[in-house]
Amino acid sequence: MSDETPSRRLALVGNPNSGKTTLFNALTGLRQKVGNYPGVTVEKKEGRLTVGETEVTLIDLPGVYSLSARSLDERITRDVVLGRQTDTPPPEGILAIADASNLERNLYLVTQVMELGRPVWLALNMMDLAEAKGLVFDLDRLSQGLGIPVVPIVASKGIGLETLRRKLVGPLPAVPTRQWRLPQVIEAEVSALAEQLRQRRWATDAAAEGEAIRLLLNEPAEDDTPPPADIQAAVAAARERLEAMGIEWWSAEAEGRYGWIQTLCRAAIQQPGQFQRTTSDRIDAIVTHRLWGPVLFAGLMLFIFQSIFTWAQVPMDAIGWMMDRLGALVRERLPAGELNDLVVDGVIAGVGAVVTFLPQILILTLFIALLEDTGYMARAAFIMDRLMRRVGLSGKSFIPLLGSFACAIPGITATRTIENAKDRLVTILIAPLMSCSARLPVYALMIGACFPADRRLWGVFSLPGVVLFAMYALGILAALAMGWLFKKTLIRGASPPLILELPPYRLPSPRTVLLTMFSAGGQFLYRAGTVILAISIVLWFLATHPRSVALSRDYAAERAAITQTGQMSREEAADRLQVLERLEKAERRERSFIGQAGKLIEPVIAPLGFNWKIGVGIISAFAAREVFVGTLAIVYGIGDDEDAAGNQALHAALQADRHADGRPVFSPLVAVSVMVFFVLAMQCMSTLAVAWRETNSWRWPVVMFAYMTVLAYVGSLLVYQGGRWLGLGQ
Repeated sequence: MSDETPSRRLALVGNPNSGKTTLFNALTGLRQKVGNYPGVTVEKKEGRLTVGETEVTLIDLPGVYSLSARSLDERITRDVVLGRQTDTPPPEGILAIADASNLERNLYLVTQVMELGRPVWLALNMMDLAEAKGLVFDLDRLSQGLGIPVVPIVASKGIGLETLRRKLVGPLPAVPTRQWRLPQVIEAEVSALAEQLRQRRWATDAAAEGEAIRLLLNEPAEDDTPPPADIQAAVAAARERLEAMGIEWWSAEAEGRYGWIQTLCRAAIQQPGQFQRTTSDRIDAIVTHRLWGPVLFAGLMLFIFQSIFTWAQVPMDAIGWMMDRLGALVRERLPAGELNDLVVDGVIAGVGAVVTFLPQILILTLFIALLEDTGYMARAAFIMDRLMRRVGLSGKSFIPLLGSFACAIPGITATRTIENAKDRLVTILIAPLMSCSARLPVYALMIGACFPADRRLWGVFSLPGVVLFAMYALGILAALAMGWLFKKTLIRGASPPLILELPPYRLPSPRTVLLTMFSAGGQFLYRAGTVILAISIVLWFLATHPRSVALSRDYAAERAAITQTGQMSREEAADRLQVLERLEKAERRERSFIGQAGKLIEPVIAPLGFNWKIGVGIISAFAAREVFVGTLAIVYGIGDDEDAAGNQALHAALQADRHADGRPVFSPLVAVSVMVFFVLAMQCMSTLAVAWRETNSWRWPVVMFAYMTVLAYVGSLLVYQGGRWLGLGQ
């Protein structure tokens, strides 16, 4: 942004499910910058939009129901607007968004936002849903009552956005004043405290009254920044005076705000004459049914996992073919030598094997985005509440767990919405058990190599899809079991009742869904181009060095004998030479640095059905789970194979690998054992780092790593040894 370009910095504030993210994406498109606020894992998202010659920076603040600062999201939202957040300049104004179909509840936050001492615009979203419910708005009366500009919009359809853009770059509206009133005795205490806040410069003149109300009428959060000692003393003294007069100060704010809001809404909104059952109500009669709700949820999950395999196969084959052509082209153009081997056998083989699974990641993200955008995710939490309560948690914990299907990191950060500290901690500890997208390439590789794609169960469900569904179900069951164990032992405590908003069903916004897929795909490719690339280079070096090793056979002499005897046909000689080359490369890898490391741990993992090659993959996967696939590609020398066809070549290599006694290394039982290990193991350093930041202690990340590692080993051991005992080992 140049110094000559007019600019404006605004904050976007709204309730969850108010369409805030949809509006942010509609206004800013791909001009977004995502990070974290200093010292916390709350996502910091900024975007830019240009209207005429003015460039607006829009800060998308976390979705909250109030600014009482009881949760981390609420504190961040309040501190950013007030200019108290490190490295985040304060906004010049606030764009508040409210759900027009549920305006009374949404206006509670809006009235708090109006007391922060900043100009405010109100985007009245979902006007189409409000009109469908028979609501008629007097927008002029609503704007006059609030004292701020009101712009009706339908963010998902782009309706009203051009008017909103023009408003945002026009003259700043006046800073609103508080319209609602408290009982006279409380008003006097608020005025006295506000004056003290101004004198101590704890709040600006315009924000002092709102800050006084927050401090006086709300209990402070544990991690909130406390005001100066004299302010704390003044708050305590004021509360004592109110209690001495029999005034319940703790309920005064809610009663005062909602009383005024109801009066305003009666004047500005014409309600339908009688209650009308909406489409959402009719759908919820089935979706949230005690019996059919869980059945529908399980069926939906099964459909998703079936689709991941069915729909992704063609684009995966195409990416595999392109990686194969790229490897062949590079091998042909680069001079023979270490650089050629590094690029083809290390970089392209390692990274390419992982990138092949991009279509499956995108399809999984597509379904998650659709479930969130339609409003089904909240129903899933409601459906699971009964089951979650049996393990000592509430349905509110299931929302972060569902989010962990994409990645445990946002799943863990989503626990900030759980008010109960013990429930939040337990949810953090079990979130990594949910199968994230990084596990999907591992599952897909094992299933593709060991379970026939044309095999069907009951003539309907493909076997690969059912196995994948079983792995995700195992993660859910393991999370619930560990949650129950934690609540019975280390982290005892009762859970509060579930209070959850069920937003109306909406058609998903194609723009929002595509942006979500674009973001997930970009993050996956970024990891492939950074972490996985670096690990692939290191693994290639370890798999190809030392160059000079003592081999069990004189391969050079055997090759010479084949080419010089002339007793075989040309085709037979070529086949024998190719077999010899494969045997030599396999032995060299076994005697390489990485082979020696694998052999060292092989006695420990052999009871799980794993050989040294799988062991090397597991070790490398502790940096990032999906590295396992690239590691096997390097260990099996897929980049060496001129006839490779991307992922199919790796499948063929796994299927062809045999033990000394002729048994397959990768039987269906071994594949299940590997997948169970990956379901239960903690193999993500980033997740451990986020858990440390969220719990502010290394104790709980250590507990997380320890219990998941033991659980993975024991689970895999039981699967493999139990399978062999049942005669399923072949």
